[in-house]
Amino acid sequence: MQTIYCKILFLPLLFAGMTVGSIPVRAQGDMRFLRDVEQNNTTLKALRESTEAQQLANKTGAGLPNPDVGVDYFWGAPAATGNRTDFSLRQSFDVATLTGMKSRAADRQNRLVDMQFRADRMAILQEAALYGVEIIYYNILRKELFQRLRYAEMLVDGYAKRLQNGYATMPEYHKAKRYLSSTQGELARADVERAALLAELQRLNGGITITLDDDSYGDDLLPSDFESWFADVASRHPALEYARQDVVYNKQNRTLNRAQNWPSFSVGFVSEQTVGQRYQGVSLGLSIPLWENRRRVKQAAAAVRAAEARQTDAALQLYTRLQTACYRAQSLRAIAAGYRQSQTSADNTERLQKALDAGEISLLEYLMEMELYYAALQQTLDAERDYRKAATLLLVY
Repeated sequence: MQTIYCKILFLPLLFAGMTVGSIPVRAQGDMRFLRDVEQNNTTLKALRESTEAQQLANKTGAGLPNPDVGVDYFWGAPAATGNRTDFSLRQSFDVATLTGMKSRAADRQNRLVDMQFRADRMAILQEAALYGVEIIYYNILRKELFQRLRYAEMLVDGYAKRLQNGYATMPEYHKAKRYLSSTQGELARADVERAALLAELQRLNGGITITLDDDSYGDDLLPSDFESWFADVASRHPALEYARQDVVYNKQNRTLNRAQNWPSFSVGFVSEQTVGQRYQGVSLGLSIPLWENRRRVKQAAAAVRAAEARQTDAALQLYTRLQTACYRAQSLRAIAAGYRQSQTSADNTERLQKALDAGEISLLEYLMEMELYYAALQQTLDAERDYRKAATLLLVY
């Protein structure tokens, strides 16, 4: 695996307390709402309950089998023979239970269940984080549109006065009004999209309203070495941890199945009572597994090999996905930076306004230039949003 370099955005609340090397993780924008989502999300609440129930179920079969109590009552014939009463109490034991193999296997199963919950949690927080990026994008866009709306309103007011004074024509006035109407429409559409995203975020937050007014994505955390970053992430990633624990569990299960080839035994107390006589003593039993467990060891060994293959595949798939996502995020970041630099250097809105007021350019020329400017601005905002979304997806992988 070759070394690559990438600048990646981190969402610390997806990995609470997580650091890369010795560098603390910082948030993108105001992503504190992810804590609320984790606490209030109804799906996560249900998954927590299901996880707890499954873990209790996994521990249920790890103890000794139930004791066997038997009472037999016999009527004698002829009647003078009298009646007979037998009583027995037996407890079975097996090596796997006595040595704790079953208990350890149940613990591994519980680890697997916990890893699955963490993966589900990550997916939900990923969805919420992406909604957060989109909402911040619309906050930034609405801020620009409000500025644009203010210019459009000033333009309409100015041309209304110029029309009254005979310095403007009716077509010019209507062009200004159409420009204002178009801006109002774009702002209304941005409001609708933002409201829809907030509704989705509210759904993920258990129906509780979330306020997210940030108009900045915040700082980037920029680890330079992909290999060391990946090693750090891979050591705690739920998917890889699940694959590792699955191998350990299947190896323990193989040992457990081997132990089940050993005989099990039982001890107990037996009592027999007849007319004038009573017998009591100890009962010993031995169960030899000749037929029941014949193919379980082979199946368990095959399961170990399958789990090891899944672990190798999971590591390779994750590495490849993260490497590709890293290149994509890096490229999108460069594109966004290029757009922003070009947009900043080409910002001539004030000069255009002055030229229009001085009569140096026509209203049509002004509107065409402004349309080009806002089209470039839209490209810049879209590119920055795409980069932030790519960085978010990169992290939560």
